[in-house]
Amino acid sequence: MKITEPSVDLGIALVIASSYKNTYIPKDMAIIGEVGLTGEIRSVNMIDKRLKEAERLGIKKCIIPENNKKILKDTYKLDIIGVKNINDALRAVGI
Repeated sequence: MKITEPSVDLGIALVIASSYKNTYIPKDMAIIGEVGLTGEIRSVNMIDKRLKEAERLGIKKCIIPENNKKILKDTYKLDIIGVKNINDALRAVGI
């Protein structure tokens, strides 16, 4: 059985871009989101659970889809950045 997790798409894309630009993504940053074919960042399931786990692990900043940010139920001790497309995400990590 093949299991896929599309919420890692954005993280992988940003790591590739940071490698190409010879920059780094901070260790205390989590990146969650699915990247569509036109560069849009799609919502992911269970965002509240993912953010709670990121907090527990000591993450300080988190990049998530803008649509997920709009519907967050809880407050977090994270700096949460909502992005709509890949360009927003690249700017959020300084690339």
